Amino acid sequence: MRNEEKYQIEEDEIRILGGGGEETPRFRRSTLIAAFVAILLAGAVIAWIISREQAVHEAEPSYFEPEQPTLPVEPTPARTVTRLATPVDSLASGFCELRDTTINDIPLRIYLPQNARLTLHIGRMNKQDTTVIYTAQAADIRADNGKIVGAFVLQGTPRAWGLSKRGFCAIINDEITIGVADNSPLFEEATEKGGYFFRQYPLVDNGMLVENNPKNKAVRRAICDRIGEIFMVESLQPESFHDFAQALVDLGVDHAVYLVGGNAYGWAVDQAGTRHEFGDDNYYTGRRRMPRNTSYIVWRKK
Repeated sequence: MRNEEKYQIEEDEIRILGGGGEETPRFRRSTLIAAFVAILLAGAVIAWIISREQAVHEAEPSYFEPEQPTLPVEPTPARTVTRLATPVDSLASGFCELRDTTINDIPLRIYLPQNARLTLHIGRMNKQDTTVIYTAQAADIRADNGKIVGAFVLQGTPRAWGLSKRGFCAIINDEITIGVADNSPLFEEATEKGGYFFRQYPLVDNGMLVENNPKNKAVRRAICDRIGEIFMVESLQPESFHDFAQALVDLGVDHAVYLVGGNAYGWAVDQAGTRHEFGDDNYYTGRRRMPRNTSYIVWRKK
């Protein structure tokens, strides 16, 4: 009898220790709760990763341009284009070729960097730097707190996150990509490879005009890609976003994103060494201080 009782006790212990038998309701409930918490945590991690580049829309006005939504693109017919820049000796000193033209009764100035390399810069530009052949303000700055509007990477270091503007320009290993995307993988690639990235209003996407509101007029600037040739365009008089973007389309531009327009300051240096300034160099004087996060695209001699 004792042996049978002992065997029964040992059998019960084995069943419990080995997990045999039916699970209790409390055990099943605890397992379900743990699984649910794990799913929530995984979802939160994924959402955080995505939000690094795709952040909440920033609606506050900037210093030079008001925030505005992007409207659907309009298709345009295919075009046959040729390169704009004049061929030069690849060993010649870098400079910026300037060309004036008129498209749709809109006077434009085209800036074509020659033998130069593009980077980004934050802070006031040094006008005495003779390596700079072109510079213009890149990302917008929020007027309320002076922060950069949209995602921004400076030499591999993220300095801002956000998706208030769908247009972007990425510079990675000297390769320049201009495009339109809600969440571009080039943001992460620029971070990993010591590159550069900023966001701005999209103007032209795959040869198609991108509408932007409102319809006010100002001096407009853009960085453009035309069959792989990268250059900047400036309107020589105030224009609406629509008319300026349409002029870029008619110029044969494949991709274009905005650069800060209005009276934002910058300059170009031609082959003779002459500096051509645009905007207002005295904008940040007196009681008005320049935001410390003011950013620029900078073309330097190779």
